[in-house]
Amino acid sequence: MDWMFEDFKTDLDGLNSKVREKALEIAKELVEKKDLPAKEALQEAIIRAEEWFYDIEG
Repeated sequence: MDWMFEDFKTDLDGLNSKVREKALEIAKELVEKKDLPAKEALQEAIIRAEEWFYDIEG
């Protein structure tokens, strides 16, 4: 897990491993490119990653 989101590990624990990886990828991008705080970025990223997962899984 990316050290930037280590404080929010409990937010990620219940996620499918694919969703967790995608959420971390998205969150890191949101922090770097949109300058969002880590907590907000992670919350948004989890939503986007879950949508992504449901789209690919059908």
